[in-house]
Amino acid sequence: MTEMAYTKLGSTGLDVSRLCLGCMNFGSEQSWMLGDADASVDLIHAALDAGINFLDTANVYSGGESEEIVGRALDSANRDDLVVATKVYGEMRDAPNGSGLSRKHILDQCEASLDRLGTDYVDLYQIHRWDDETPVEETLAALDHLVESGRVRYIGASTTTAYRFTKALYTSDVEDYERFACMQPEYSAVARHEEANLLEVCEGEGVGVIPWSPLAGGFLTGKYRRDADPGEGTRAAASESVRSYFTEENWAVLDAVRDVADEEDATPAQVALAWLLHRDPVTAPIVGPKSEAQLRENLGALDLSLSPAQVDRVAAAKTPRYPKA
Repeated sequence: MTEMAYTKLGSTGLDVSRLCLGCMNFGSEQSWMLGDADASVDLIHAALDAGINFLDTANVYSGGESEEIVGRALDSANRDDLVVATKVYGEMRDAPNGSGLSRKHILDQCEASLDRLGTDYVDLYQIHRWDDETPVEETLAALDHLVESGRVRYIGASTTTAYRFTKALYTSDVEDYERFACMQPEYSAVARHEEANLLEVCEGEGVGVIPWSPLAGGFLTGKYRRDADPGEGTRAAASESVRSYFTEENWAVLDAVRDVADEEDATPAQVALAWLLHRDPVTAPIVGPKSEAQLRENLGALDLSLSPAQVDRVAAAKTPRYPKA
C-alpha cells in the first residue's frame, strides 16, 4: 500500500499531502463529471483514508455543487487534519458584482463558500483568475481582512502572468498585506509554458506550486490514440481544450512517458505524475480521479522514483514556450 508523503506549502509551515484531490469532477454541470453526489463523497473519503489531506475546489464548479459535496464529506471527517482550498473570481450570478475580485464580491463569496462547505474557515482561499478591472490593492486588502478575521488561513492565486503575480507579491510586501502562499498554474509534461513564466517567480519567492491538469485532461493517461477519434463519453470528446493537446510534439512526449512506464512496470499516468513530483518547485499536483481505481493509480505515482535520465527523456520530447504554443 502506498504510504502518503507530505511537504510544506511553499515557505509556510503548512503540511500538505504530495497529491491534492481536485474536486471539479464532483458535480453535474458537464457530461464528463461524476454526476453522483454519494459516489463523490465516497471517493473523497477514500482519498482521506489514503492519507490525502489536501482538497481543492472552487465556488464556480457546478455552481457551488462541488463545494456542497465537499461539505458533506467533511461532516464525517476530522476537519482539523484537512487543508481545504477553494477559489473566487468566476461569475456566480448574472448581475453587477456577480463576479470578479472586488472587495464586495470576495467577502460575499467567501461567506457563501463557507456555508456550502459547512465550515468556519477555509485553509487556502485562491483568486481563480486575475481581475484587470479591480485594483490589486483592493483585492489584497480584502483577502488580508479574511485572514485577519479568521475566515481564511492562507491565500493563493491561479493562472496569471509572471508580471501580475510579481506585482501582487511586491504590493503585499510594501503594504504589509497577507502574501500569496501558493500558485495554481497549468503544468504537465505537455503543458510546460509556465516554466518560462510563473515557475521562475514561484521558485525565487518561495511560493508553493499546485499544478492543475497534471494529466492534461487525461491525455497523459495514454487512453487516446494518434489516428483515432476520442471515444464517446471521454473528456476529449466533449472538450476542445483537451483535443488541443493532440499535436505531434505532445504525442512524442506521450511516447516517452509510455517508454518509461514500460521500464518501471507503471502506467503512463503514474509516470506523468511522478515526473511532476520530480520538478522544482512543485508542491502537490491536483489529481481528479473519477473512481477509486483511478485514485489508486494516481497514488501509485508516489512509489515511483524516476532516474534523472528518465526525467530528462520525458522533458526532451518538447521545448517549453511562453505564451503557450
